[in-house]
Amino acid sequence: MSISSHYHAHKPNVPIIQEDVFSWVREGNTFQVRVWLDDSEHDLNIGDDHAFSLLHWAAKEGHINIVDLLLNRGARVNATNMGDDTPLHLAAGEGHREIVLKLLSKRAEVNPPNEHGNTPLHYACFWGYEVVAADLIQAGALVMLCNKRGLTSIDVCQPQVRQSLIEVALSSGQNLNQKLPFREQNWGGTKTRAREATLSRYTGVDLQSLQLSKELASSHSGTLYRGRWQGTEIVARVLNIANVTSRISRDFQVEFPSLRIFASANICPVLAAVNQPPRLIVISQYMKYGSLYNVLHEQSADVIIDHSQAIRFAVDIARGMSFLHSMEPMLLRYYLSSKHVVVDDDLSAKLSMADTKFSFQEVGRLYSPAWMSPEALQRSPEKSNVRASDMWSYGIVLWELSTREVPFADLSPMEAAMKIALEGLRVQIPPGISRNLFRLVNICLNEDPGRRPNFDQIIPILEKMA
Repeated sequence: MSISSHYHAHKPNVPIIQEDVFSWVREGNTFQVRVWLDDSEHDLNIGDDHAFSLLHWAAKEGHINIVDLLLNRGARVNATNMGDDTPLHLAAGEGHREIVLKLLSKRAEVNPPNEHGNTPLHYACFWGYEVVAADLIQAGALVMLCNKRGLTSIDVCQPQVRQSLIEVALSSGQNLNQKLPFREQNWGGTKTRAREATLSRYTGVDLQSLQLSKELASSHSGTLYRGRWQGTEIVARVLNIANVTSRISRDFQVEFPSLRIFASANICPVLAAVNQPPRLIVISQYMKYGSLYNVLHEQSADVIIDHSQAIRFAVDIARGMSFLHSMEPMLLRYYLSSKHVVVDDDLSAKLSMADTKFSFQEVGRLYSPAWMSPEALQRSPEKSNVRASDMWSYGIVLWELSTREVPFADLSPMEAAMKIALEGLRVQIPPGISRNLFRLVNICLNEDPGRRPNFDQIIPILEKMA
């Protein structure tokens, strides 16, 4: 199949899914797309029948405002459709330079091969988009990288632009004397398929539909199992409630839908729940690396966390918290700590909504006070400045990412809570941390809650550190 025929073969009819959001994206209806995204249960990384994501369609149709909107909300920049095309393939193939540059600025992989081994540069050269091809080359696209047929971008390039692109490649230091053979790549862990529409449709689940296979952990709050549901690997948290009364069952039914937050890529939503007293079960997607706490401190995952990756985690968490803080009403019992952040296969950090406490669950008990602000330890969420308290918790997570230490590890939770709330116990920032990170931790841990920043203010600072 030629490059041309492959490109046009993947233009599926878009099904009517979730209020026809795909049609709104294709039409460039930014207002309707924004309204749709404002519903937290809508999944911005949803895929159509051919696994085209919303970002795929916006990039292909050239709607930069929608591309901006989706990327700012956390859309996966390297999501693939069934032909393994990324949004960058489609933007390059249509000559949408502004979108190509935007995707590259958001760390789109520049040399991803699709199912035929063609990269975005292959398409830009084939269609003769000289400026777009030059942008890709200057961003690191390899002109001598072969597709599965052994053809490089130069081989398929339009004759009228071939020489100028060769000169761009030479000026970028590329060696044009030898072809780079095609080989299967994993893109350094950045490749993901757009999600099917099914996961965000189910709420109440019958216990018999769950396949629970392995107990992962047991704690005061409940027991965690690995299993499968609707063909998806999941974790199921069986809440430890001694007596599930009719009132508790009713409150659970009312509260768990607010944890089904699909509209942010940095939030791991509750997919569904089982409400069959005496069992209350919360279901979320399985993450093989577990919690950020596990990754940082228990070495249960074979992951190397350098400074750059630590900052990426920090950015992910800040984006997730920014989204939570934009919600009305706010979630009052999600207590930010590394134990309540999970890490996915792409090494992206996500806030775990399954770790949110219910109003009836362990009332008055706190098991991770080392991450909590002094005022949060003294007052209930209803009487606290939750946003300011979350920023303090974020400061502790930043400290944790910087030091790789557990805050107040030598104290019991009760001792830590008492000393933080009443005796002024604080983490000490050791020497060796960068000046910018040192200042940011101190700002987040300001003793005056009113002088702590919000997450929208610190995200740009963190992005400059990345």
